[in-house]
Amino acid sequence: MTLGESSRGEFRLNYTTDECISAVKFGRSSPQFLLISSWDGSVTLFDTHANNVRIKYEHSMPVLDACFQDAVHAYSGGLDQTLKMFDLNTNTETILGTHANAIKVVEYVQEVNCILSGGWDGLVKMWDARTGRCVGTFNQPDRVYTIGLCGERFVVGTADRKVLVWDTRNMGYVLQRRESSLKYQTRCIRCFPNKQGYVLSSIEGRVAVEYLDSRPEIQKKKYAFKCHRIKEAGLEKIYPVNTISFHQGYNTFATGGSDGYVNIWDGFNKKRLCQFHKYSTSITSLCFSQDGGVLAIACSYLYDEKAPEVIPESSVYIRYVTDQETKPK
Repeated sequence: MTLGESSRGEFRLNYTTDECISAVKFGRSSPQFLLISSWDGSVTLFDTHANNVRIKYEHSMPVLDACFQDAVHAYSGGLDQTLKMFDLNTNTETILGTHANAIKVVEYVQEVNCILSGGWDGLVKMWDARTGRCVGTFNQPDRVYTIGLCGERFVVGTADRKVLVWDTRNMGYVLQRRESSLKYQTRCIRCFPNKQGYVLSSIEGRVAVEYLDSRPEIQKKKYAFKCHRIKEAGLEKIYPVNTISFHQGYNTFATGGSDGYVNIWDGFNKKRLCQFHKYSTSITSLCFSQDGGVLAIACSYLYDEKAPEVIPESSVYIRYVTDQETKPK
């Protein structure tokens, strides 16, 4: 599907960095504001309507993730092992605490008003958003790579293809312990808005659609499919699927790969709805706005293959998506 087929098309943000963009996240209230975290150590609040930077704050090392709590509070973490809360109104930062290794994931769970941080130290920590205090530390089987939110529950993907399902209301035990149905390292997990299951992607051009209900008749519905592969001269090149984002209204989801493509899928009907034009380099992060009308697309070179002579520059695009692109047929 080409740019012209989308009624308002897409545009590139006036955002620049010489490093990799690790995450883009919209706030819940409006697609006007986007948080952008980067390996250059910065977290940027970007106004997508005015196409300019509103606020920028720094960590001492690369930032691997950031999220909004509400319109005025952002949380972030990265290789400096430090979880920061930044007040976007007063331009002040608070260090909430640390992990013993890099913080890979930072997510806000609205249902229980807490922040989750997942680290390469094999821990998930839970922080009370009102007090900023750590209210629990929970061992995972290995380095935490990704966390998918599913209402009060959340799904953790770690190294060695382990998957754990937790319930924030009772963290005394793990609800489910699973292993990825994909053979290679997990890259991203995101949960269906209807809370029935989750989608998991791997470094090896595959996506798995899984269901949380453990009854055999429900588990029969799970499946995996190949994607983000390009055939050239009879050879198939296989690319990591780096990022997933769900359309909150339609339960469809977008995937972004190191092939530079964004695909939109209807997971329940096992169909690809569309593929956007090719971007200049790997897609590192995707985020649908809460209303599903806008998709933020971050592109950065990931060094997962031999570097070209000229490294493509990092960029963020805002795309106004249509029902034709995102609604199940």
